[in-house]
Amino acid sequence: MTTLAVDCMGGDHGPRVTLAACRQFLEHQPDAQLLLVGAQDSLQALNHPRARIVHASEVVAMDDSVEVALRRKKNSSMRVAIQQVKDGHAQAAISAGNTGALMALARYLLKTVDGIDRPAIAYPLPNAKGSATTVLDLGANVDCTEQHLLQFAVMGSALVSALKHVEAPSVGLLNIGEEVIKGSEMIKRAGELLRSAANSGDLNFYGNVEGNDIFKGTTDIVVCDGFVGNVALKTSEGLASMIGGFLKEEFSRNALTKLAAIVVYPVLSAFKNRVDYRRYNGAALLGLRGLVFKSHGSADEFAFEQALNRAYDAARNNLLDRVQARIAHARPLLAASEAEVSPLDAVVI
Repeated sequence: MTTLAVDCMGGDHGPRVTLAACRQFLEHQPDAQLLLVGAQDSLQALNHPRARIVHASEVVAMDDSVEVALRRKKNSSMRVAIQQVKDGHAQAAISAGNTGALMALARYLLKTVDGIDRPAIAYPLPNAKGSATTVLDLGANVDCTEQHLLQFAVMGSALVSALKHVEAPSVGLLNIGEEVIKGSEMIKRAGELLRSAANSGDLNFYGNVEGNDIFKGTTDIVVCDGFVGNVALKTSEGLASMIGGFLKEEFSRNALTKLAAIVVYPVLSAFKNRVDYRRYNGAALLGLRGLVFKSHGSADEFAFEQALNRAYDAARNNLLDRVQARIAHARPLLAASEAEVSPLDAVVI
């Protein structure tokens, strides 16, 4: 059995959505079991032989500060769910709660893997090939160094290798152009480190990619700092919402526009489904000594089930061991990258 610990109280909707998603998940995954973490009275509605309630008396609100989550709410459903992973009772934890609090609690309780400075949020964004491009970081680290981007690339490669069964997934470095002379000094230095990692066999580095390459599916993985990655994520989500709004608006106009909308509806509907962020819900917090997945706070039943599925696949495919193995293999390079690089060393002639 693969056991997941679910923060059932977190997110915008709480047990109303999480319990329904857990019920569907258990029906679809017969070799999984769930630890339902939260207020016992709120969780008794899900009575299933492969689900057990773990009581937690507090909830981390979406607007709670990291300090509140860490120091004041020590029996929150989010913290208790992560504690189940630390104690070995579950292989992964899932929460739709406050992202900053989840990252802080996960880092505090589980610690980072040796060789990794900061955990990163990795998330699949739909691409034109009918698959998804894994992008990291998506908001955990706004200010990054070139060493952090190298670490993200190593962790992202382990994630895609485990979940998509790709032996050597390709990695792109998000930049303002494909040429190695473009970008900030930090991006240029990151490119040098990634090329060194490719030469040593630690990465399959494609080179620089641009924003549209994420949705083209040019590479399996795209690495960037958390500020840029979060903007890309929100843009992707907004696209799906825009198409849905367009379809609704056109069907409400006059007879001519209704007729035109009916003609193009199958194509637009298929496209909307492909870019529907709910299908890709479930971001991995990589670099920790345990598996933690973040669901959208506004996730509905369908979306939260997808997050459960991603956590389940990661646990079943030994993602944690794969990440640690790749980091161990790349540790000499990661250690060497800590040496200060002068601006002149980063210039490509």
